[in-house]
Parts: sequence; structure tokens; C-alpha cells
Amino acid sequence: MSIYTRTGDDGITSLYGGKRVLKCEELVDVYGSIDELNSWMGLINAQLKFPVSHIQSDLLTIGSSLSGSKTHMTSLEPRITDMEKSIDTMDKELPKLTNFILPGGSALASEIHITRSVCRRVERQAVALSKKQRVNPVIIKYLNRLSDLLFTLARFINKRENVREVVWP
Repeated sequence: MSIYTRTGDDGITSLYGGKRVLKCEELVDVYGSIDELNSWMGLINAQLKFPVSHIQSDLLTIGSSLSGSKTHMTSLEPRITDMEKSIDTMDKELPKLTNFILPGGSALASEIHITRSVCRRVERQAVALSKKQRVNPVIIKYLNRLSDLLFTLARFINKRENVREVVWP
């Protein structure tokens, strides 16, 4: 099977089920951003001692659902609970936040902050899309919690690597 099909050379792509749409449509933009988020998650996964590949799989599930697949989303609710548990566990070891902090720190923590920012963009895009078509509400909840997890993980990595957080202002 060839990687190129030439069917998108005119700026049109296929959704699940075969419907053809412009590549600049809002829906395509959202799942394109999910792909970007998934790529950043892959970079983080390559560097962490504990895998986050289940999140990458969840992101593919979310993208499939948005593109029209009748994907079951039941696995996302328990993942949200798992993320909350991970956040709570890491948060117990972190100094209490009393100010905003600048994103950054170690190289890995900085990459995680970039990933969090991409996640927030995807969340905003999904919310905007939900005003035009049905978007399963668990998707927005999942993305919101994922960005919380990434924020906490970046802080946790900085603490583990003895990198001081920069308080703003």
C-alpha cells in the first residue's frame, strides 16, 4: 500500500465514512491539532520512566470519534479518574501554588509545558466545534484534565530534577 493516494492534492480530505471535506474545515483543524498533541505526547513518552502511551491511544479514539466513527468513549471516564489520582499523588510532593509560574524549567518540563499549551488549544477548538456539531462532553472533560495532568507533571519533573520554578511576577 502506498503512503500517498493523491486524493488530498486538491485540499480535500475524507472523514470516517467517506464524506469529503475541505482540509481547512474546523473539524479537520481540531483533529489535526489532536494529531499534533499526540506527537508531543510521543516525545514525552520517549523520555519518561512511566509510559503515557495510553493517553496517545485515547487521543486517537477522540480523533476517530470527532471524524464520525461510532467509537465507544466509555474508556475515557476511568482515564479521567486515573489522571486525577496521578495529579493528587504528584501534588502532594509539590510546593503549594500561591502565584502563577512561568512555563519552563528543565528541557523535559518545558516540552511538557508546550504539550499542555497544545492541549489547551485542542480543548478550545473542541469547545468551539461543540457549538456547531455534537461533541461528546467527555472529550472536553478529558482534554481539560489532561492539561491539568501535564501542568502538574511539568512541575513534578522540575522538582525531581531540582529545577526551581520561576514565579510570576
